Amino acid sequence: MTLTGKGFFIWKIKSCESGNATSIASVAQSASLSHALIKIADGAYVYNYDSSTNTDLIPPVVAALRAKGLQVWGWHYIYGSAPTSEAQIAISQAKKYNLDGYVIDAEGEFDKPGMSNAATTFVNALRAGLPNTPIALSSYRYPSLHANFPWASFLAKCDFNMPQVYWVGAHNAGAQLTRCVQELQSLSVVRPVIPTGSAVGESGWEPTPSDLTDFMNTAVSLNLKTINFWEWGECHTGTSHPNWDTIANFKWPWSTSTPTTPDLIQSYITALNSHSVDQVMKLYNPQAVHITAKETIQGTDAIKAWYTNFFNKVLIGATYTLLGDTVDSSANTIHHISWSGAATNRAVSNVSETIGILNNLIAYHYSGFPMLS
Repeated sequence: MTLTGKGFFIWKIKSCESGNATSIASVAQSASLSHALIKIADGAYVYNYDSSTNTDLIPPVVAALRAKGLQVWGWHYIYGSAPTSEAQIAISQAKKYNLDGYVIDAEGEFDKPGMSNAATTFVNALRAGLPNTPIALSSYRYPSLHANFPWASFLAKCDFNMPQVYWVGAHNAGAQLTRCVQELQSLSVVRPVIPTGSAVGESGWEPTPSDLTDFMNTAVSLNLKTINFWEWGECHTGTSHPNWDTIANFKWPWSTSTPTTPDLIQSYITALNSHSVDQVMKLYNPQAVHITAKETIQGTDAIKAWYTNFFNKVLIGATYTLLGDTVDSSANTIHHISWSGAATNRAVSNVSETIGILNNLIAYHYSGFPMLS
């Protein structure tokens, strides 16, 4: 999957727009972001999970961002002490949210001799579990200062190099980005560069709007069609956020592909939550085909009867949550979605369906979950 445009890292969901998924998506859209990168795991453990309420904070944010046409990537800080377990949680989380891409955040724990085996073990298991998912390495900006870091071991299984170009203590963002790209292109394993810039301060130092403009202009001059920034929660807070505004107002020269029907899938989930057959049927083409493991039906009357049975007998009074929406057609007309449903009679998770869209209506619908037959 291609990635073009401006993106932001999300560290703690609760620190971004008070954790409100709808607000996060609206702010992202207003800033003309093409993607967001959410922390999904730390070491061998899940992240952005509220243990006090047993609530996974990630699914509603993923759904809201995708409803606005953004890609959603996940990032994961790893330590290398248990590489197989870290790979397993990465695979599990990436599949759970049907992520558009996955980012390895490997830093100081790997910047010492003898960590190449741990890096190889991790990325081999990761790639075996996620054979078709784009993978990026997020680490240091200057390899020359980190000779012990196992660059080749990580990059062997990565699709992108996503360096952390943090010009802390200085204000020469463009020069540092240029040096970073030059050094990464001199490695034994070279991957396309997607740099991450400093949008927040550290140790009393603060980046300026001029720094960020320099960073973005330099990225354009280097033909880097995708950039990221660290980090949403601190950058977009309070009533004044000049750095965020600078990034939001910067006109990215390469247009991004926006789905022609970014809200239809979310409208489908909203209609399911209404428990109204009539609301659901408003989304269907009169000649739509609905396929299940049991039968193939076509037309308004047949599909309406199916939903009547579904609401009254299969999942009674359920609350539905969209977990993922992946578009695999260049015309943005075929969506592979997954959802969960908590009903009075049962609960289901990771239900997979394929929806084909024609003239902004559902024309083809395959329900792959056996219970739905």
